[in-house]
Amino acid sequence: NGGILSTALQKCVMREFGRVYKQQYAVALFNSVRFDIEGGAGPQSQLLHRQDPLEDSSIFSGSLFQYLEENKKWRNRFVFVANTYNICFYENKVAHERGLHPKGTISCAGYKALTSMDEYLELVDASLPGIKAKVGSGPFVKCATQFPLILWHPYARNHYFCVLTEKEQKKWHAVLQDCVRHSNNGLSEECRVQSPAFTDAVRLHRQAQGNYGTWDMMCGAPPQILANLVMETLHPELRSLIGPRLKGKMQQRQRNWMLISDVVYKQVLSQTQAQYKTLVQACEAETPRLDAALRTDMDQIITSKEHVSGKIRALVLPRAEQLLRSSVKPYVSSILEALMEPTSRGFSEVRDVFFRELVEFSKNTLNGGGKAKLGEHMEKISILAFHPVKMQSCYEKVEQLNLEGLQQRFDLFSPSVFIQRAQILMREQMDNAVYTFEQLLYQSLEAEGQAGEDLCKTIERCQDRVLKKYDYDSSTVRKKFFREALLQIIIPYMLKQLAPSCSPELPRFQELIFEDFSRFILVNNVFEEVVLQSVSKDIMMAVKEAAVQRKHNLYRDSMILTNSDPNLHLLGNNPSVDWATQFGGGEEGPEGHLRGGGGSSRKRRQVVSMIQLDDMGPLPYESCLEVPGVDFIPEEGEMEMEEEMEAKHEERADPKSPDSVEEIRLLINPVVEMVVPASTEHVETEMLRLEDREEVTLITTVVEEVRRKSVQGKSTSQEEDVAGRTTKYAIDSDAEMALSLAGSSPQRHDDSGFQSPTNETLDNIEAQPAALKGTDTVADQADVVVVLEQGNTALDNDSETGEDFAAKNAYQTEIVYDI
Repeated sequence: NGGILSTALQKCVMREFGRVYKQQYAVALFNSVRFDIEGGAGPQSQLLHRQDPLEDSSIFSGSLFQYLEENKKWRNRFVFVANTYNICFYENKVAHERGLHPKGTISCAGYKALTSMDEYLELVDASLPGIKAKVGSGPFVKCATQFPLILWHPYARNHYFCVLTEKEQKKWHAVLQDCVRHSNNGLSEECRVQSPAFTDAVRLHRQAQGNYGTWDMMCGAPPQILANLVMETLHPELRSLIGPRLKGKMQQRQRNWMLISDVVYKQVLSQTQAQYKTLVQACEAETPRLDAALRTDMDQIITSKEHVSGKIRALVLPRAEQLLRSSVKPYVSSILEALMEPTSRGFSEVRDVFFRELVEFSKNTLNGGGKAKLGEHMEKISILAFHPVKMQSCYEKVEQLNLEGLQQRFDLFSPSVFIQRAQILMREQMDNAVYTFEQLLYQSLEAEGQAGEDLCKTIERCQDRVLKKYDYDSSTVRKKFFREALLQIIIPYMLKQLAPSCSPELPRFQELIFEDFSRFILVNNVFEEVVLQSVSKDIMMAVKEAAVQRKHNLYRDSMILTNSDPNLHLLGNNPSVDWATQFGGGEEGPEGHLRGGGGSSRKRRQVVSMIQLDDMGPLPYESCLEVPGVDFIPEEGEMEMEEEMEAKHEERADPKSPDSVEEIRLLINPVVEMVVPASTEHVETEMLRLEDREEVTLITTVVEEVRRKSVQGKSTSQEEDVAGRTTKYAIDSDAEMALSLAGSSPQRHDDSGFQSPTNETLDNIEAQPAALKGTDTVADQADVVVVLEQGNTALDNDSETGEDFAAKNAYQTEIVYDI
């Protein structure tokens, strides 16, 4: 029943949407052609704009623990975030470097990045009313560490990750938030016909269903938005149909419901992709004919539209002005203040971050380092805007935006739409400032070739010019953002209030439009334009008054910097400067010192660096690169047996994972303790090589009563009485005593990407007689035991894998050999 319902409803929604989209496509084409003919643009930007800021770059990569729904277990995955902001995860890092297909790819549109299991459970409980978690009950996903990372989607599959440290969690959370922010950025403004046609069609379709106001799921590519549009209606129907039939415990019912929702969403998404593609092709096929008709009759179409607008304005304007005076104007200043305060703080923080980076850059240049250091620092600054960790302080300022008290009145679901839009604008302004600084600095260096104090003065001059331009552009961008935000809040409210009285009278105005022009002039669109014009004047005045107060560092509209730096805009067509090649000593690519087009052969830069602890080397498992073995993470269903397993591990003396870097550092240079019969009174210095590159520098001979154990520690032989004494000998560094071990290389789990360092079983070790140099005495193998203990000599790296030996053998080892 659920599958039949989803298919039928999806066809109904797409059929209605297709009809509206075709109408809006012709209107959008008319507006685009009219703009081309009449022209018109806003104030010119003072900063340069980079065309492809993330060319030859990736955002972040590293290893995470991922929860697999299929087998309900945690596995290690190497995660790679490309400049498309799609998250790809691989079996391991080697699979990625070899160019293998990823295990999966996540498009973050519509997701929320969470770091709290409690917050996630609240969203899960809200997704299926009637199935609530009991107080104190645990989630159906038990996180393997204390630092979870969750990607939550209201319809699609949720993704669960975790890391080992809080610092990793903060960095990964910033990266995931940036992926969500980028994916939710909306449709490209470069498509001046398809994008507005699609946006208006979605808005009109939702208004026909009684849904006015902003929509959080207006994110992603058009097929994803259409799938969200279908699920907005389908999801409640499925919930009422399937929810009461779910059986089992509360956690199992929640899990089953999310799996059902994901399957339905995937089915809907696959259908909307095909149907939207067909719809766009049909509209594009008509474009040449419509374009020719528009250019031929443009003047007549404009005249006809103005005539109809006048008639509708006479009907709507009195009612709109009355509504505006009584229900909108009293709240405009409150809305504007709620928007301006956190947004202005965020843009101010962008300026401060940019300034601090340049001050640090200038200090490092003054301290020396030459051209190589200059190139190194500029490479970091060039991708500053896309560094989610460094930009996090800016984004957090805007996240304080709160419209509580106004949301219910104006049918505003949440302020997240405005928060993410402001954050995107902040990132764009930061990149424009960085790109402008790059071009100005490179131009100065190319002309003067300065160094030392002269170079610092040049940097300071470029910095001052860029900051002045940033202040002006920041003011312009913010004022435009405030106007658009106010319109997005107020216009849906006014349309909802005016529709009951005005909509029944609109069809009669259709008779005033010539049939040849009826595709380009729609009375519903004209009605919305009239409402927009009625409120635009008041919104412009409110923003202008805020600029006059200068409370938020906004320039007045009369302050226009036109052609203040005409030579600068000539540099706007230049590609980004390749600082690493030009100043870092690298080889120049096909484009010489610039990185446009020929940079694909260069190694991809990573925006966010790997995680390092302060005042310390890499983490025991190289943070994101190396992670502990499977035994470190309890699987689902095993957590109750944890104490019992620990007791067994202690009894069997199994190796355990080290808890800190210090313990790994102590796993060096084992002390060999040899228990020999009392008759052995003299032992010469020897060198005992246990494994390749693992040397022993101290041998302790113990003559005492011992309990002899087998290699596996599963059985114990009878006690043997040995009277004696303990003697220590210094090892002769030139002497060696080879100890052959069968299968000495450590095993690795070949399990879903884990490379777990575990101890080799020692069942196949053969006992060999040991004769000490300088004596004919052969030690009785029943009486001699070798025990590895901690020493003080660092271990070499594994020459084959390049991995640190201590990280590779990530357990303290106590192994008993028969000699």
